Amino acid sequence: MAGVIESVIKSSPLGRWYIELSDTMKEDENIVCMDIYEYANKIEEIGKEYDGMLEIIWSSDNGVTPEQINEVRMQMNAYDAEQEAKRENTEHMPDGTPNFSS
Repeated sequence: MAGVIESVIKSSPLGRWYIELSDTMKEDENIVCMDIYEYANKIEEIGKEYDGMLEIIWSSDNGVTPEQINEVRMQMNAYDAEQEAKRENTEHMPDGTPNFSS
């Protein structure tokens, strides 16, 4: 059975974004992620419970700016590129920057 994860981009009173995760199969379990790396780790942990079968539903809370949403998207894209470079063990990431993790 696939798990369904709600990922909601929210904004703190100081204007910093964060992502709140909730597993729709479990009640009252919200996980706060302050950056993309923490988010990816939590998704991976939750995914193990569902044998990697996850559906992610994205939304944003009231008060979240388009700039914050764009920042999350850009960081997700950078994270994906970094992970792809690690998997392929390449010297450079797709945008041409050096892959320091290899």
